[in-house]
Amino acid sequence: MSLEDIQKDVDKWVSQYKIGYYPPLAIIAQAAEELGELSREINNRYGPRIKKSDKDTADVGEEICDVIFAMICMANYHKINLDEFWKRKMDKCYGRDDNRWEKKE
Repeated sequence: MSLEDIQKDVDKWVSQYKIGYYPPLAIIAQAAEELGELSREINNRYGPRIKKSDKDTADVGEEICDVIFAMICMANYHKINLDEFWKRKMDKCYGRDDNRWEKKE
């Protein structure tokens, strides 16, 4: 599934409701909240934080998708083609950053 397909999927879901997309500040707040939930789970698994309960476990994949969903909403709100910007990002990685770190042999 391309980013364009994902953006269309999110837009189809959001567009069925009268409220539509939240304003950017609300979207970024939602993304921050979701990132906090992901951070909490990662800290529970790999950090010094002790869980209150064994039931206090989230699915990392689900939490990552919650963050992505919020960011897709931000892109859609601003009518940003993420496929185009992803290509730019990867061009930068393979261009400017190509020799930044030692490569595997």
